[in-house]
Amino acid sequence: MPENPPEQRQEPSPAESVMDEESNFPRGLALRLFIYLVAGHAVAGFLWLLFEAGAK
Repeated sequence: MPENPPEQRQEPSPAESVMDEESNFPRGLALRLFIYLVAGHAVAGFLWLLFEAGAK
């Protein structure tokens, strides 16, 4: 007597991707990256301004 009759066998299904990461860049991550880039440049500009003012 077989353990799993043919009508009860289930093939394992591949895991479905929740998000297609190759074609869909997360919007929140892109926004955060943009904000960090702008803030980083603003801080760097402020430090440059401080060094320029201190050198005079």
